[in-house]
Amino acid sequence: MLRVASLCGIFVLVTANTPVLVPEVSQDRISIRGDFNGAQLLLFGAITYPPGTRNADQADIVVVLKGPVESIVVREKQQIAGIWINAASSEFRSAPGYYAVASSKPINEIVDDKTADIYELGLDHLQLSPAGAIDSRELDRFVGGLVDLNSRGELFKNLPNSVKITNNVLYQARINLPASVPVGDYTAETFLILDGRVAAAEVKEVTIEKIGMGRFITNLSQQYGFLYGLIAVFISVVLGWSAGYLFRKM
Repeated sequence: MLRVASLCGIFVLVTANTPVLVPEVSQDRISIRGDFNGAQLLLFGAITYPPGTRNADQADIVVVLKGPVESIVVREKQQIAGIWINAASSEFRSAPGYYAVASSKPINEIVDDKTADIYELGLDHLQLSPAGAIDSRELDRFVGGLVDLNSRGELFKNLPNSVKITNNVLYQARINLPASVPVGDYTAETFLILDGRVAAAEVKEVTIEKIGMGRFITNLSQQYGFLYGLIAVFISVVLGWSAGYLFRKM
């Protein structure tokens, strides 16, 4: 019994000397309407240090916002005889539709590459799982292509020096979401970095959803694809006939 009590005492001692993150988001549910042109998400919170363990000079914060995760196929296009056609392709089992990393300093100044790989801190350290066997050079090429494509669409981004820390206790970061941000479930992971290592981490969940007519159309296309296709063809035919009729009258 004495040994068990000693172990419990050690556990409590270690836990009591660990800094704690208290994160929050400005809104955990973002609604997309027909006139949606983007949004800004504020991620903020506080760092609580146990007595005698505060190391204010070397505390850094990294926030990773990502989601929704789904299977995706990346295709490479090649120009043959003046025509662009699909060539090689690679499928990834789990790729985020949106991925942003905000940090108090550039990632390479906060942690080493191994730590950045483990926690996926930064676009250079994003871990994507291919669906089948693929050469490492081919994998790097397709990952680089996906990152470049989504970066140009503002769906993937590194945001160094964008986390503000006040009095080494309060922090905040603002992340802009483009109009093309995909709907689904997101995670906002906050990491406290002390002396180059992750000292604490917490996760908040964020949901982005369509509402109104946009939500109805999305649900219809996903749950009743055949019916959605028939309606789309019918509307196209009606609009085409109406346009032709009006032009003949003119």
